[in-house]
Amino acid sequence: MSDTILLQRDGALARLTFNRPASLNAMDFEMGTRWRDLAHELTSDDTVGAIVLDAAGPAFCAGGDVVQMATSGGSGDTITEMAGVIHDGIRTFVESSIPMVAAVQGAVAGGGLGLMLTADYVVAAPRAMFVSKYANIGLTPDLGVSTLLPAAIGQRRALQLLLTDTTIDAPTALEWGLVAEVVDQPRERAEQIARTWLDGATGAFGQAKRLVRTGAHRSFADNLDDEARTIGAAFDTADSKARVAAFAAASRSRRS
Repeated sequence: MSDTILLQRDGALARLTFNRPASLNAMDFEMGTRWRDLAHELTSDDTVGAIVLDAAGPAFCAGGDVVQMATSGGSGDTITEMAGVIHDGIRTFVESSIPMVAAVQGAVAGGGLGLMLTADYVVAAPRAMFVSKYANIGLTPDLGVSTLLPAAIGQRRALQLLLTDTTIDAPTALEWGLVAEVVDQPRERAEQIARTWLDGATGAFGQAKRLVRTGAHRSFADNLDDEARTIGAAFDTADSKARVAAFAAASRSRRS
């Protein structure tokens, strides 16, 4: 089993850790395959209620491993095939009903932006930095960047990052909406958020994430139909019935 991405389980909480610190956690072919396999493993496991995504070393992720691309002797077809493997993992996580929070430190570059935005909530360290760098090496966005980045910060700001050599710091990323929080201890905060999901109505959190993440790619009518089915299914769960009853009782008490 590859150790390029570590998996730790603590009950319903799964932690994924990018583990190529000497390469700034750039994703090589082995790591990309591991990413895809873990995505399918975790999203098919009913005991997983939340995922924390973090990274070992000084950087979160430098994107694809350009050094390997340059020295492997492969072709564009090889790169396309490998991108497809990583994309499979991204799509599987994004479309799942398991909420994911990312803890980000150091640099996030290129495809690392897409991997970071696979998470539904991003917590960054004060010294985190975010940059594209695709055009600097004559390459185009991959790993979901052309879709996930404008969805997070808007098309104009996404183009600013992709078409210039702009690097933004953590406060700017927070202002733009690229990250949700900037804190001194992002790993601890990310785990706290994940455990809040687990302690609450886990199914409702996960389905809310799924509805939002998949909604942009469907018609409004299909989204409304999905919302109706999903809230009906949620209402029939024991957890929801208990919470709705408690809410109704509290409301009656306040009115009396």
